Amino acid sequence: MQVTNAIGRRKTSVARVYLTKGKGNVTINKKGLESYFTTANLQRVVKEPFIVTETKDQFDIIINIDGGGITGQAEAARLAISRALVKINEENKPSLKQKGFLTRDPRMVERKKPGLKKARKSSQFSKR
Repeated sequence: MQVTNAIGRRKTSVARVYLTKGKGNVTINKKGLESYFTTANLQRVVKEPFIVTETKDQFDIIINIDGGGITGQAEAARLAISRALVKINEENKPSLKQKGFLTRDPRMVERKKPGLKKARKSSQFSKR
């Protein structure tokens, strides 16, 4: 049994995905997809690469996610799954790239600067 692995990141979330031939079982941090991502929207985000490539219920997926919030984790998982599907079959790349699933979103939280209250917020300026 061949295992294909890939990594995906979004904000501070890191998702490691392991794909094997199977019946479509999704396990995230040793939990089922429905129990980890409770909203239907986040479940759809994770399953989108399989819908686009028409490989639904062909692979068993084990995902280890660490860091960030649930939306960032779902998008990190989507990127990792897309990368793994491209490793398995190079013909999946154009359809996934067109949907933007292979693009790493570089936006991160800006760091807090010394002397300011937040990243850009400062105290009110007083002329006198």
